Amino acid sequence: MPGESFRFIHASDFHLETPLGDLDQLPNSLRDAMATAPRDAAAAVFEAALAENIDFLVLSGDLLHPVAAGPHGMSLLLDNFEKLHAAGTPVYWAAGIADDPKQWPEAVPLPPNVTLFPRDRALSVPYERAGRVVCHVVGRSSEGRASLHVPGFQTETTDEFTVAVGYGTADASALSAGRHDYWALGGPHNHTEIEGVGGAGAFAPGSPQGRCLAENGAHGYLVVDVDADQTARVRQVETDRFRYAQITIDAAEIRAVGTLRNLIGQKISTLANENGGRHLLIAWDVTLTDPEMLSSVGDPHELLRQLRQDHGNGNPAAWTTRLTVRPPHTYPKSWRDEDTILGDFLRAAEKFRKVASGGVSDIKPRSNVESGSQGTVAKSGPMQLMPFTEEHAELSSTATTLLGDVPAGDRDLTLDEATLLGVELLRGGKPSWGRKS
Repeated sequence: MPGESFRFIHASDFHLETPLGDLDQLPNSLRDAMATAPRDAAAAVFEAALAENIDFLVLSGDLLHPVAAGPHGMSLLLDNFEKLHAAGTPVYWAAGIADDPKQWPEAVPLPPNVTLFPRDRALSVPYERAGRVVCHVVGRSSEGRASLHVPGFQTETTDEFTVAVGYGTADASALSAGRHDYWALGGPHNHTEIEGVGGAGAFAPGSPQGRCLAENGAHGYLVVDVDADQTARVRQVETDRFRYAQITIDAAEIRAVGTLRNLIGQKISTLANENGGRHLLIAWDVTLTDPEMLSSVGDPHELLRQLRQDHGNGNPAAWTTRLTVRPPHTYPKSWRDEDTILGDFLRAAEKFRKVASGGVSDIKPRSNVESGSQGTVAKSGPMQLMPFTEEHAELSSTATTLLGDVPAGDRDLTLDEATLLGVELLRGGKPSWGRKS
């Protein structure tokens, strides 16, 4: 027997207690907008719930930590819950880890239109319209786990469409066994669809506003339309005010344009057109394979300053949060074969790389470039720079510890940067004191 069509909004992970991250400094023109961006994005969800013709609102966890977000964050939720109550719109809320129901103050009751699902059991709530049950919303708040316990959502079988609301990750086979038509999940901060789930599927809308470079791309909420035959259509609506982007650049792209600065300018124009006038927070990762291209890149620190000056103060702005220029792994053979200090240095750097990678190399110092003032290089093993730090008494103990034993994941880049610095100095170029900005 055909049912009735209905529409709902699915949102999650407001994290009103968490500001935007991956930022070392901000232009004055963006500080206010960044401070309010998470609240603005969450408010856009409620504005849509009031403006669009929806039947109910589903919230699947991590809206805010009441203590960390404080009264300012709680008032945003409560004020909008009250507005939805006045409009006769139910809210179904399955709490996650941040918004654990035990953290909610007992002195601040929720409006009667808000169902905050319990932690210890699944609760099935029928949604009625004109005295007829249109669908069932089955929910359970998290017990503090990052994974969803699907068997805990078992309820009596019904002919009506069922929306299961929960927090955490789960695989497709487990969700399919749960036999609900739509799984409204929370936890992932990026929009996620779990493939292979029956019915309308399983979705996590992600946070309405990304907070870091790992949360790049579009962010928003989902609108779910279910027709009388219980066929659902899911569409994403974007609400983010700032959008993170991680862009990789290789030597071929730089060569085609001429300079890295011009290439980045072109890419910023394209990104601005593709992202609908939003402010952009961009990390650039540049990999060089040709040492002769170093001059077309210039000083990364100066380039970072120019990019922020040229593109970071507009409206919308494109703010470079990070510029990483990865030096070449190898240099021309003719340089290494030179009977010069540069040749000695490059040969020593090559041997250091073999040692740092765990290989065995019989290294006998040919000059002070290889041996340094602290003796010869070990035949194999991790990169140990502690003896060199002892030459600089002004270094703090923290810096000495960090430099003394370079983590395995950072060894290649550290050697690349050290080699580049030596090449620049020995060839008379301007040294760049670090590749990351």
